[in-house]
Amino acid sequence: MGKGKKIIRAVKSYTFITFGLAIYVIAWVVFLMPNRLVGGGVSGIGALVEYATGFKVSYTYFIINIGLLLLALKILGRNFGAKTVYAIFLTTFLFQLFPHIIPADFIHEISIENGKLLSAMIGGVLVGSGIGITFMQGGSSGGMDIVALIINKYKNISPGKIMLSIDMVIIACSFFVSPEVTIGQKLAAVLYGYIVVGLTGYTVDMWMSGARQSLQFFIFSRKHEEIAARITKEMNRGVTVIPAEGWHTKSAQKVLMVIARKTESGIIFNIIKEEDRDAFLSVGSVMGVYGKGFTSL
Repeated sequence: MGKGKKIIRAVKSYTFITFGLAIYVIAWVVFLMPNRLVGGGVSGIGALVEYATGFKVSYTYFIINIGLLLLALKILGRNFGAKTVYAIFLTTFLFQLFPHIIPADFIHEISIENGKLLSAMIGGVLVGSGIGITFMQGGSSGGMDIVALIINKYKNISPGKIMLSIDMVIIACSFFVSPEVTIGQKLAAVLYGYIVVGLTGYTVDMWMSGARQSLQFFIFSRKHEEIAARITKEMNRGVTVIPAEGWHTKSAQKVLMVIARKTESGIIFNIIKEEDRDAFLSVGSVMGVYGKGFTSL
């Protein structure tokens, strides 16, 4: 890959990470924190600290993440991503910026007046979308991701289970933050927090599975050479040619097998349609594709 293409790809990647983190912070600033709701991760800890002491969530977020980052560099090595460092500084900045530029009246109308349940649901989906977009670009929001990776290095426990367990504890701690409210209100706050975490995890999974879902094409065409050449040239995807014989016609033919992302299927259909309208093809979803051009093992 040329230097110019690498720069364009890097700019595109960091642009999407910035967009994803902006959505993430908006979810907290507009929907969760005005309703004194708690989610998971370092932002959840920061929200608890702000509710209890008034110490800004941006400060707590930055302090904890810098400590975790230094620990990760020591334990996990220097290959720990630059995108994580970028995410930590950018998220801290956005937590400072957005409360000053988003009007309080707008937050009151769209969030507080609609109640805590709806705000928890919208906030959870937005948090998950922001994290999902960031993950798709190889980025990370830092925080509990780092803790999970450090624990996973020494214990055979999946990072997902570690992060979920930490989030459950963080949300349970919200029960003790506001002594002036009733027990019923405290329990409700905990339940809302679990709704936020549940929707966040589900949304992240939807973003990730949608981006990684792949399709397998079997293409039967007299113009298989033209179709294979265009798929290889225009999409940079491999094509496997399988010798075959029609049972009814007893004629030899070639079958093309192509594996591509679901988002690329429209391009393949257009190529086939332009080259051979009489082509026969079957398309099926595949559970996982590992290797060059897809998910690494």
